[in-house]
Amino acid sequence: MIRIALDAMGGDNAPQAEVEGAVRALNELPPEFVIQLVGRRDAIEAELARHPGVDRARLEFHEAPDVIGMDEKPLTAIRKKPNSSMVVALGLQKSGASDALVSAGNTGALLVGSTILLGLHDGVDRATVASLIPSTDDPVLLLDAGATVDCSPRELVGFAWLGTIYMQDVLGRPNPKVGLLNVGEEDEKGNAAAKEAHQLLRQASGINYVGNVEGRDIVAGHHAFGMLDIVVCDGFVGNIVLKFYESVAKLIVRLVKKESPAVLQQPEIRGVFRHLDYSEYGGAPLLGVKGVAIVCHGSSSPNAFKNAIRVASQAVAHDLSAHIGAKFARRDAEAGA
Repeated sequence: MIRIALDAMGGDNAPQAEVEGAVRALNELPPEFVIQLVGRRDAIEAELARHPGVDRARLEFHEAPDVIGMDEKPLTAIRKKPNSSMVVALGLQKSGASDALVSAGNTGALLVGSTILLGLHDGVDRATVASLIPSTDDPVLLLDAGATVDCSPRELVGFAWLGTIYMQDVLGRPNPKVGLLNVGEEDEKGNAAAKEAHQLLRQASGINYVGNVEGRDIVAGHHAFGMLDIVVCDGFVGNIVLKFYESVAKLIVRLVKKESPAVLQQPEIRGVFRHLDYSEYGGAPLLGVKGVAIVCHGSSSPNAFKNAIRVASQAVAHDLSAHIGAKFARRDAEAGA
């Protein structure tokens, strides 16, 4: 049995979007999956009443009367709200009663809470949010996508390691190409952190580092190395890139609706727009913690929650957390030899 805790109160449209997403996920996941709904039971039950056909034998309820707001300071909120839906859900995983967490709540609080309650794997300096961005080929993994706005060169190298393991384990790319997002390809480009990270990545064995890359290379591919698999940057830049990309997808849809609305009725075109829809990719894993935590947008739709639960199930099924711990331990052992 795989148990996935869903913070049912964290998103902008809670608990309606979370509950509907959970129902959709149960309809697609094998019978051995159980979803743990964490939050205010009365509100959750009111939404479940709209889905009378749901298999309640595959649902658990965990009462959590409090909610961490989006504007609350992360560390203070985690400490002062132990009965919040996010902290209760993390506690389930810490105690071994759950295998993964999905939340659209305060990202900073989820980062801090996961770090404190679950802990980081030895050798991991900081956890990172890893978001998939659609491209003309396979999706590109962008990290950090908003967890840490200021990153040291060592942390950026750690993100490259975490992204490489995720790509290998979950997405099946045995030798993923890693690029460092910068303002130019030359060695001397970028700020001090980017310059040092570039040199450290060039020396890192076990990472297929292709060098500095620019923003245009993320979705269109690099002129020399082709399509990239992983793009590393700090969370300040990464979150801007992610949100800008999402706005471009919306712009394209609006332009087509304005100029040629009939085109949207063509099945092949609808498939293209599904490819651009962030909700199809679910949430972003918080890599580096001892467990599985999936970060969702606050405005996530039921479809996004459904797919975030799928992402969580994949991470659990591939034993991703244990593999990260083992590979970082082996890396550090080889570096110290």
